[in-house]
Amino acid sequence: MSLEIGHQAPGFKLLADDEEHYELSALRGKQVVLFFYPKASTPGCTTESIDFTERKAAFNAANTVVLGCSRDSIQAQCRFRDKYDLAVPLLSDPDHETHEAYGAWGMKKMYGRESIGCIRTTVLIDSKGRVAEVWSKVRVKEHAQKVLEAAEALNA
Repeated sequence: MSLEIGHQAPGFKLLADDEEHYELSALRGKQVVLFFYPKASTPGCTTESIDFTERKAAFNAANTVVLGCSRDSIQAQCRFRDKYDLAVPLLSDPDHETHEAYGAWGMKKMYGRESIGCIRTTVLIDSKGRVAEVWSKVRVKEHAQKVLEAAEALNA
C-alpha cells in the first residue's frame, strides 16, 4: 500500500515495550513519527533507535511523539530497549498488519537475494492524523535529524 501526503494515516493500536497500547486516534493533537525497522538489536536498527532516542527532547518540544515498530515480540523489544537504554516506545506488530497499512512490508532485495519483509520506512503524521511525510527505504545515517527538522517545520 502506498501512503499519500495529506490523506488520513491508517489507524493502529499496538502494544509497546512499556506495556502500554498506543493508538493513533488517541494521539490526536500531537504529531507522530512512526518508524518501522526490520529487527531489534541489529546494527542499522540499533543506530536508528539510538538516534531517535538522542533527539527525544527535541521531538517533545516539537509536540511530536516518536514510536518505533517492528515484528519483534514485546520480550525482544524490552531486551533491545534495556540493552541500549532506548527512550522511545517500541511497538510490536507480529502479524505485520500495521507494516502493511503503512507500506513498510513487501518485496526487498538484500545482497542480491529477494525476500518479503520489513522495508525500513518512517512516516510523519500531523496533529490531525494526516500523513505529512513518508521516507521509504530509509538510510539510517542522519535520518532522525531529517525527520526532526520536518516535524519542527510542521509547527512553523
